[in-house]
Amino acid sequence: MPVSTTTVSPIPLSHFKKDQATGEEDDLKLTHECKELLLSLPKERGWRTPYIYRFQGFWCQPKEIQAILSFRKHFQARNGDVVLATVPKSGTTWLKALVFAILNRNLYPLNSNSHPLLVSNPHDLVPFLEYKIYANNQIPDLSKFPEPGIFATHVPFAAVKESINKSSCKIVYICRNPFDTFISSWIFCSKIGAENFPSLSIEEAFNMYCNGTIGFGPFWEHMLGYWKESQERPEKVLFLKYEDLKGDITFHLNKLAKFLGCPFSMEEQKQGIVEEVAKLCSFENLKNLEVNKTGKAIMNFENRHLFRKGEIGDWVNYLSPSMVEQLKQVMEEKLGGSGLEFKVFA
Repeated sequence: MPVSTTTVSPIPLSHFKKDQATGEEDDLKLTHECKELLLSLPKERGWRTPYIYRFQGFWCQPKEIQAILSFRKHFQARNGDVVLATVPKSGTTWLKALVFAILNRNLYPLNSNSHPLLVSNPHDLVPFLEYKIYANNQIPDLSKFPEPGIFATHVPFAAVKESINKSSCKIVYICRNPFDTFISSWIFCSKIGAENFPSLSIEEAFNMYCNGTIGFGPFWEHMLGYWKESQERPEKVLFLKYEDLKGDITFHLNKLAKFLGCPFSMEEQKQGIVEEVAKLCSFENLKNLEVNKTGKAIMNFENRHLFRKGEIGDWVNYLSPSMVEQLKQVMEEKLGGSGLEFKVFA
């Protein structure tokens, strides 16, 4: 049997309004505060909305800004809480599954046919602050939530630090090489874009990406914010790269469990518990589950669009040599000297 570990129960969907629990996004109006703010912000064409706005140094949509204003005003992480922070399309779903399985391995045996990850999408088990908990003007009573809790966000570190610095809350961050992240984001947005809103060509989207005009971007500032914090306070922020997890999942699961305060015991390792976590949460297993082929866990995004290939280096099938050179230059200029490097081929 596993040693005693911290258990984090799923947040009941009853805590959310009906439209959020089902994943359907109601067309609610923005608050007066948010509307006034938008008038003062720079804006550019969005990838899947008419405009995105530059808010506190990063780009996002109006409803995201409204939710961020709300959770920055009301959310204070509790001691023991875990916040999963990610660049969009960098392994968010996978990270949610891994952390949920690790923290709850006593509560939910990994080989159980009724494990929550087999019947619920990871985004239902680990809710986004901006897309679920504080979406659509709701202000939940966190004292009624299981404690400690696991939450998620795409918001850059500078915009969340005030909500977490007063507690011993831990942050796990994951990002992916910018080449694959771009392709995954472009294909995802093309699939889920509104019918009456034309999708961007790969050339248009690529230029916007390299200019930093993408949701929660520029991507380099997003990465560097968490990277620098992980260097200064490694006990507070664990910085992970998608490619590293793919390359040696066993090593990184041990590292992750230790960081979260519930390391795998020698007995667990002998019993193959680490491998069971990896198998349960593998891309192939999650993609083939019926719950992840239907329904909507995040607003109006269909679960089936959350899983594509999960490969390293798929960008070579899409980017021209000139595009590759352009993004290389951006990475050298923006990330050079930081110590943050990426594996871009399998």
